Parts: sequence; structure tokens; C-alpha cells
Amino acid sequence: MNATMTVTRAPRLLDLFCGAGGAAMGYHRAGFDVVGVDIAPQPHYPFEFHQADAMTWPLDGYDMIHASPPCQDHMMTPHPVKHGTGWMLAAIRDRLEAQQTPWVLENVPGAPMRADYVLCGCIFGLELRRVRHFETSWRGFDLRAPCYHRGPVVSVVGHGTPTWVRSKLGYNPTIADYRKAMGIDWMNRNELSQAIPPAYTEYVASRLLALPPIDSSGAST
Repeated sequence: MNATMTVTRAPRLLDLFCGAGGAAMGYHRAGFDVVGVDIAPQPHYPFEFHQADAMTWPLDGYDMIHASPPCQDHMMTPHPVKHGTGWMLAAIRDRLEAQQTPWVLENVPGAPMRADYVLCGCIFGLELRRVRHFETSWRGFDLRAPCYHRGPVVSVVGHGTPTWVRSKLGYNPTIADYRKAMGIDWMNRNELSQAIPPAYTEYVASRLLALPPIDSSGAST
């Protein structure tokens, strides 16, 4: 499978299960022209958006594809509630692997996927505890120190501020606190809880763009 692209225009990226555009903003900052697709309306999505089924949207015509299928069925919580969407991860991987465009698959720890990149807010200087796994078509790899936070930090989860977060922080975070922690200034609270900090995908995109180009035979040049 080709791992890099050679284009003279801005490379075009398809953002599947796009939500309100956290991942999209990171790819945009890395130089991509982003197109988002989500089954639900996304009025705050900052780029070209199509309300449609990400499982059936055509994959041709793009230079890179990102997919963040629903994570609820994979979350490691004390009392998990199944949402019936867990099958989507393997199904979208099958679609991605059946074509030649480089791709990234993102989900939470506990999801059945290969964790090529394990990213958290502390890696990027964000006061945020939010670990996410990224599987890539090019089987990327980083040798990084374990996740480390010097003290209590924001964790943007659910639809409110959990008691354990308030007790550790010593205060009740505001929407401004959550936006600052995520590096996102255009989303509401519910959108933030589902978002990927742009710093994560900007980093993943930079790993792909740093790879040597390949010729038509698949050999590095």
C-alpha cells in the first residue's frame, strides 16, 4: 500500500465520522484540504461538510483518509453500556485496507486496533488527560516516554463535569477551561467530549508527510 503522496495542489483529506472537526483542524494545520462526513448534522464543522453515512461514502479522489468510528462500545468504564456501534471499527478498517490511499484509524484505549501512535495532551503541552490510539496504513511508530502529568488536569468526558474531576481539580471547569485544554475554541461542551485535539492529528499527519516518497513500484525513492 502506498504510504505517501506526491501532489502539487494541497492534498485532499477525507474525514469520516468527523464530528465537529477537532481532527479536521489538525490536518488543516498540517496543510490538508479537508472534507468531513458524518451521519449527524455538524453546524460547527469548520470545513466542507456532507451529512451522510461514513460507512458508505465513496473513498476515491482523496490523498489521505481519517476515520474515527464511534468509541462508546470500546471504552473501559466500570459500568459499560453498549451502543451497538462497536462493529463499525472493523468494518471501516476493511474498507480502508481494500483501497490504496494512506489512512488513519482513531479510537480509545481498549478498542480492538493496533496502536501505532499513542497520544495524550501532555505530549503537546496541553493541560489535558485524553489518551487516544491511532492505527495507520504505514504502520507508524514512536518511541515515547509514558504519559505523565505533574498534577490534576482536565479530562473532557461525558456531558457534564464528573465529580471525580471536580474533586481532583478543586474547581468546576468552565467551557472556557475545556476549550483551552483541548486547543479548540469553536465547539460546545457536548462536541468537545467527542472531539480529538487538533494537535494529535497535526502530529500524525506530519509523520506521514515526513516519509520518503515512493515510485509506482512501491519502492522508496
